[in-house]
Amino acid sequence: MPTSKPSKKPPRTSASRGDWFRDAAFGLFIHFGPYAVYGRGEQVIFRDQLDQVEYTRVACKWNPRQYDARTWAKIARDAGMKYACLTTRHHDGYCLWDTATTDYSSARQAPRRDMVREFVDAFREQGIRIGLYYSLVDWRIPAYFEGPAQNPEGWAKFRGFVHEQVRELLSGYGQIDIFWFDGNWPHPAKAWHGRELVAMMRRLQPGMLINNRLHAQQPPLGYEQTPGCDADDAFPEDAGDFSTPEQEITPDARRTWEACMTSTWRLWGYTTGERWHNADYLLDMLCKTASLGGNLILNVGPKPDGAFPAPFTSRMKAIGQWLKRHGEAIYGSEGGDVTEFVTYGMQTRRGNNLYLIMRFWDRRPEMTVAGLETKVLRATLLTTGKRLKVEQTADRLVIRGLPASPPTKLFPVIRLECEGPPRPRAWARERLWCGDPRPYVAWARQRGEGFNVDGG
Repeated sequence: MPTSKPSKKPPRTSASRGDWFRDAAFGLFIHFGPYAVYGRGEQVIFRDQLDQVEYTRVACKWNPRQYDARTWAKIARDAGMKYACLTTRHHDGYCLWDTATTDYSSARQAPRRDMVREFVDAFREQGIRIGLYYSLVDWRIPAYFEGPAQNPEGWAKFRGFVHEQVRELLSGYGQIDIFWFDGNWPHPAKAWHGRELVAMMRRLQPGMLINNRLHAQQPPLGYEQTPGCDADDAFPEDAGDFSTPEQEITPDARRTWEACMTSTWRLWGYTTGERWHNADYLLDMLCKTASLGGNLILNVGPKPDGAFPAPFTSRMKAIGQWLKRHGEAIYGSEGGDVTEFVTYGMQTRRGNNLYLIMRFWDRRPEMTVAGLETKVLRATLLTTGKRLKVEQTADRLVIRGLPASPPTKLFPVIRLECEGPPRPRAWARERLWCGDPRPYVAWARQRGEGFNVDGG
């Protein structure tokens, strides 16, 4: 399978904004709303084309009595998560805060609660950074579908509604660390008055990070936009402080990035019978993201009553226990992939340390790491604290004294303490899968030029 080049995190966005984010590594995404009642995901109203009036009736009666943000926050803390992001309003338009813009909210309907307030207070109390998700889409509003060209007056009112809701969220809840836009499609940033919106957000929360989903986008063929709203009108502010690859772990060389992934096979909102990824699969997401220099924000869809599903809670407990022992390989790390290591697992770097994160344990007493140029001073099986013996030549490091039995049910980690920042040998910098193949010519020529066994 192809591997990536050694990865470095991109330059920091700002000396005063978001430095913490690069070190946090692991966050919690929470998709919570009345759609949970249907148990068919967060977009059920649109995907199933439900009756708008009936959906509204169900949403207004929804009352998640088991919603306890303090319990959520403790689960996140024990899982080793450093930040959390709540869907304050998803595409169905239902608001989880006490907004003055509409009565379609948890504060005005059955719960009579400002759920955003409870979330912010509880997670902040646990030392977890605060993120707020906000959907630009509102599937209740015809002007959203018509667009600014077909319904300029309705669009202007809807856009003002959006701006005011964002202002409320950034004015009434203290310091917000992340604002997570979603759903600008099919309208480009200019149609949303994105420049003005971002300027307001920066005034209200100068230290806050904004994701990349308020950007110009190509509208569908034949969908008329407001004159001047071209697909290429993106600008740096709206390009975002960090990018958000969804359901894939794909590095962004231009800026900080965060892979947003589900803990189930596909859906974000609560879904009856959805399959859950096992703890080792979820941990693999985290380690792979860290090895490539990014963050992982892992989603949960609470049940209709507001409680986290038990499969999610149990898996987070296992990952949290792993991080207590191995967290130094994840938090504050940089992308690894210094040497060819896909045979066993992944690598991360931190200072002069190189961490070998093992996807499996082959029960052999020794292992070889090829292509590491930097001298290794000592090796430790981080999982148990045991010192390991090392022998190093110009091209290979041999690690000896490994136990036969797997030292953990999840991923063992070996820490290599190096004389300096871990660096690859010249021949190992460019892998066949991603670089110039010519450094391998001499290696291949060792047996000759021909097709026969003897090279002839």
